[in-house]
Amino acid sequence: MVTRNASSAASAATIAMSSDANGATVIETVVKLGGGALAHVGHFEAVLAAIAAAAQDRRLLVVPGGGPFADAVREVDCRLRLSNDAAHWMAVLAMDQYAHLVAARLAGSVLVAEPRGIAAALGAGAVGRIPVLAPYRWLRETDPLPHEWIVTSDSIAAWVAGMVCARRLVLVKPPGAAGNELVDAYFSRALPAHITPVIVPADRLDALHSALRSTGEHA
Repeated sequence: MVTRNASSAASAATIAMSSDANGATVIETVVKLGGGALAHVGHFEAVLAAIAAAAQDRRLLVVPGGGPFADAVREVDCRLRLSNDAAHWMAVLAMDQYAHLVAARLAGSVLVAEPRGIAAALGAGAVGRIPVLAPYRWLRETDPLPHEWIVTSDSIAAWVAGMVCARRLVLVKPPGAAGNELVDAYFSRALPAHITPVIVPADRLDALHSALRSTGEHA
């Protein structure tokens, strides 16, 4: 039976993955690639190119959104009134689908499912390699977040950023996105205090390049 408590094995794997032999942080920046960018193919491809370029001298982890795959779950939920558990896990599986798409399009990407896979992808000699997380297996083992629609891929990315000890979380939103409600209602509770969040619309490539190459320290 799946519980909301992280297993000791998963916790140990996460701790082991958080630093390399020299004590350096393995993940400098988690990039949450929102599914809304898929509606604009040119911007989507430009964002992928920016991520690939930054990964030449930065250790990045890409966490996908749900995009049209999660929208399909929402539509079914509206029509059939799914249970909270069913809707939650179907939406997380939607992130896995997007992860496969991103991994197929992003140069240097490696599809991963858990902390050990992330560590392996960013091991010695992994310049330019970019782990793309399909989070279902990891989340199913640990079950750390509420099963409600107030928890979206934004909060999942925030939780992942904390688990990998990242310094920065860059959230790529649809082109033209603006306003104070660009993340889900649970996000502030899921994001650890030491992580700097940066929201960047997919059409602001200058801002995205800057965010991906930042040290991640608070101003």
